[in-house]
Amino acid sequence: MIHLDKLTFGYSKHKKLFENLSMTLAPGHIYGLLGKNGAGKSSLLRNMAGLLYPLEGKIEVNGYEPKKRQPGFLQDVFFIPEEIYLPPFNISKYLSVLSPFYPKFDTEQFQQFIREFEIPKDNKLTDMSYGQKKKVLISFALAANTRVLIMDEPTNGLDIPSKSQFRKIVSSVLDPDRIILISTHQVRDLDSLIDHIIILENSEILVQHSMDTVSEKLYFGTLVNDEDNLRALYSEPSLRGFKAVTENTEQLDSRVDLEYLFNAAIKNPVRIKEIFNS
Repeated sequence: MIHLDKLTFGYSKHKKLFENLSMTLAPGHIYGLLGKNGAGKSSLLRNMAGLLYPLEGKIEVNGYEPKKRQPGFLQDVFFIPEEIYLPPFNISKYLSVLSPFYPKFDTEQFQQFIREFEIPKDNKLTDMSYGQKKKVLISFALAANTRVLIMDEPTNGLDIPSKSQFRKIVSSVLDPDRIILISTHQVRDLDSLIDHIIILENSEILVQHSMDTVSEKLYFGTLVNDEDNLRALYSEPSLRGFKAVTENTEQLDSRVDLEYLFNAAIKNPVRIKEIFNS
């Protein structure tokens, strides 16, 4: 479990990036974290991983305080940063050096992921393309089988087939004891993968709900005229009218569009909070 209690963080006490954030992430779910550039997504993830320290408030991850970086915490949390740096090893040496730090590491599982991502085994990691390096690290992180897996922009550098493979592999490793938290700007990459969404904006959590709840509260569809469009929380012109997000007053079924959800939350934050709190 990840629990934040009135978390405040900034790179100086006079300029806080976010303030009084509270939320709980439960095992057995894949969470998507969205926010504009500068909203503090990466800093929030690094606080959870114990790489940055809060100014105020508390963080608890699997019963540990991340900033203490205790062995029991480190062996059960894996963090993939946006910018990655790998040593000049081949894959075999990389495994022999790093896998012992993770007691539940599954070498056979790792080799399966490498095959699925079509990664050459003998090349030095430093000689690989950025996308190949990313896929090696993702494969290692998933095979480490830590109870908490945090990924910051994991699909940057992946081509379209690899992004599809990423979604398939990540969804296959979720179990009832594991939390997977993914932050990305490329919201389409999370389609059909996440089951909970978190939107961070203006130092607060605007949305923290399951996709089922989002589908229950909001309707994603096409409006055919300007009058209907007036009630939209967010809309864009389309060939058939306006592709829009509206309050789901008629309890209609629709597929959640993460990009439109994010834009609706940013454009109408007060109304979005009212809808989800009603």
